Amino acid sequence: MQSDNFRHRKITIIGGLGRMGKFFTQQLSIAGHEVSVLGHHDWDNANLLLGQTELVLVSVPIEYTVDVIKRAAKYLTPNTAIADITSVKTEPVKAMLEHHCGPVMGLHPMFGPSIQSFFGQKIVVCPGRGDKVFQWILDFFVMQDSELIFSTPEEHDRMMVVIQATQHFSRFCLGFFLAQERIDINRSLSMSSPSYRQEIDIVNRLLAQSPHLWADIMLATEERCQAICSLAKTYTHLADLVARKDRNALIQEFENIQDFFTGS
Repeated sequence: MQSDNFRHRKITIIGGLGRMGKFFTQQLSIAGHEVSVLGHHDWDNANLLLGQTELVLVSVPIEYTVDVIKRAAKYLTPNTAIADITSVKTEPVKAMLEHHCGPVMGLHPMFGPSIQSFFGQKIVVCPGRGDKVFQWILDFFVMQDSELIFSTPEEHDRMMVVIQATQHFSRFCLGFFLAQERIDINRSLSMSSPSYRQEIDIVNRLLAQSPHLWADIMLATEERCQAICSLAKTYTHLADLVARKDRNALIQEFENIQDFFTGS
């Protein structure tokens, strides 16, 4: 008898025509699951696509996620599981819990849609309700050699302020500066250190993303906006020390950071 965890499932991905939605559709279909897609023009079939499925995955831009969850919840049965795969968790998980009485979970794939598989990737899991119902898909991720990190939605969002928003902003600033200065990137790479090449590679991966997605990540929460503004003020403070050639102050700031990272 086939284990319930390995049974093929009926899944509907809302936003399955987007890049991340296509990735999940492809990977789950390869595994033998019956995957349907609900796009912008498919809501007339929502009763069929959402009311007769086991799992609904919400994969839409951050700014639309909560509204889509509210709209989708009207069609779900109490046994239907719903999860979102956006990069903000507190508000989507809250919306799913409030508008759906069945199983709820927040998922955040910590990778972009350009990868080929789940192999070696991290996925943050934010349990909401009825966790056992989701065990099969969590096991699927693990069998694909993904690493699962469990978190509350609130902790996730606090961490993403620095993991995503400020990092994306910082690397975009570097790319902006290099483009503004008309730097010959290839020539610079020919005489660069490994760390510089790695940084340029990261900037290139950032710029390979959709600019709309990048902007959504920056603007997703007020906390992210405030943190980015605080980071910009830090740049200004340190640049001012450089402009004043204040060597002692720069050394002091460096040592302060050393103390923080070494825990002394």
